Amino acid sequence: MADSEMLAARVQALEDLEAIKRLKHRYWRCLDQKCWDELAECFAADATVDYGSGQYRFQGVDAIMHFLRTSLGEQSGTVGIHHGGHPEIELLSPTAARGSWVLWNFLFNAGQKRNIRIGAYYADEYVKVGAEWRIRHTGYSALFHEEWSREDTPSVRVLVPSHAGF
Repeated sequence: MADSEMLAARVQALEDLEAIKRLKHRYWRCLDQKCWDELAECFAADATVDYGSGQYRFQGVDAIMHFLRTSLGEQSGTVGIHHGGHPEIELLSPTAARGSWVLWNFLFNAGQKRNIRIGAYYADEYVKVGAEWRIRHTGYSALFHEEWSREDTPSVRVLVPSHAGF
């Protein structure tokens, strides 16, 4: 392989890694901001998910999005933030990759008086469709899943800025 071809391949690999990182961050942002149409675009058509160490498994974008809209949508009353990092991404081919991410998730539902904290690791598979990377599989195994009643902490109150869209 000529030097220019090697350089082009290395640049492409770096661009692919960055695109996958941006994809995963968009996935979490869309979950938190409830941007369902944009979130659906993060998935390959044949995507699968496995949340909570197998507790919630779904196949296909429609089934995945139905679950997420139902469990995290505005009518559920759930508000949360997904904070992820420490990406370990391996390019398997020009159109396939896998990755691992740490997750720190905080959810609350004021109506149900319920708080949840989750520490977990995601295991993902990605596929390049045309020029765009998509999630083929995502799921996490929890290191811990902690829940408590907001009634146990009566001084806690939720302040959501009016511009947050919730």
